[in-house]
Amino acid sequence: MSSPIPSPHWKQEWSQFDRDHIWHPYSSFDNPPPVFPVVAASGVRLQLADGRELIDGMASWWSAIHGYNHPTLNQAASEQLGTMAHVMFGGLTHPPAVKLCQKLVDLSPAGLERVFLSDSGSVAVEVAIKMALQYWASKGQPGKHRLMALRNGYHGDTMGAMATCDPVTGMHHLFSNVLPGHHFVDAPAAGYEAPLKQQDIDAVEATMAAHHENIAAFILEPVVQGAGGMRFYTPDYLKRVRELCDHYNILLIYDEIATGFGRTGTFFAAEHAGVSPDIFCVGKALTGGYLSLAATLCTAQISTVISQGEAGAFMHGPTFMGNPLACAIANASIDVLLAQDWQSGIKRIEAGLKTGLEPARQLSRVADVRVLGAIGVIELQEPLDLRYAQPLFVNNGVWIRPFGKLVYTMPPYIMNDNDLALLTQAMVKTVASL
Repeated sequence: MSSPIPSPHWKQEWSQFDRDHIWHPYSSFDNPPPVFPVVAASGVRLQLADGRELIDGMASWWSAIHGYNHPTLNQAASEQLGTMAHVMFGGLTHPPAVKLCQKLVDLSPAGLERVFLSDSGSVAVEVAIKMALQYWASKGQPGKHRLMALRNGYHGDTMGAMATCDPVTGMHHLFSNVLPGHHFVDAPAAGYEAPLKQQDIDAVEATMAAHHENIAAFILEPVVQGAGGMRFYTPDYLKRVRELCDHYNILLIYDEIATGFGRTGTFFAAEHAGVSPDIFCVGKALTGGYLSLAATLCTAQISTVISQGEAGAFMHGPTFMGNPLACAIANASIDVLLAQDWQSGIKRIEAGLKTGLEPARQLSRVADVRVLGAIGVIELQEPLDLRYAQPLFVNNGVWIRPFGKLVYTMPPYIMNDNDLALLTQAMVKTVASL
């Protein structure tokens, strides 16, 4: 770590303005947790205004898979800026979007042949929901207007996405009186290698049998439930859910916004089960953390039915849909990932996380330690106070953003073994000191 040297690019009055006027994610103006000014980022390190450097264990909420200031992604951005930063996608198209959509069709689970580009993961979920609802309306079955979802699930912060998050333990229960009511079933038993429990499947089938006439789609996060609890579950569950959706004539939506692009050890988490959904959402790591971009893919059957329905078109159109700058960077990010032996890299990180986080299992306040791919989780017995815990992680030289009972990391894939060891040691040390 470098010695603290105050940055000339940060003024004290900016911190005060931030404190008085800027509303940060999931934060309060009444005794909020501290925010730390970042003045530069490179590789896996963030440089704070006071000169301290932090090893970033969050990859900017799981998106900066190649780290920061990556030369190839920088070059892609620079070259695209020299051509055009943006042009509307209504009635126009351009090479970066075409190339990106071709990559997504080639890499995604079989049968997903249509691509709708949008601005963010939450919007990608909104698009998926609207696709499902418009599909059934176009088939003359408007009664299929409810969704089915898993408890402990998280799908975003916009209204439609909120309605599919856990209605009790999720972050959005305050809005329950204005959100549409959907059908929820208990999430499958935790543990990637745990055997499939018949009661989990029975619960799914019972709900479908009772309500299939009004269920348009079942939405879930395959294998890993992210912000709803960092829970891992067996891929066998996905296989049985696919069979039940087919049997009861219900569309299947996979939300791979958190799990896509190698995070769980396969390019997409769906590959763990070898099954394809009808609708598929990706985002976050799509641009390597450079710009916000997401995509919703669907089958040709869905696009055909919607296109031949009453509206004659899919009724959604974001202003910045297909932004050329974001698409160019996304193309470069995917190329960088595919040009390397990324599977071995994820296995290396997985091994480092297992070794480094294992000592936390002996701490009395720890309920569980689990790792899958480039995801490492320390689950506590009780929720922690972010206002107290966040500075401890910073003082120990790492950027970890815990929530609830979870202290977790999703590091950039470029993190070397030494930095990974420093990261996990700091996580365990901080949890021990809480």
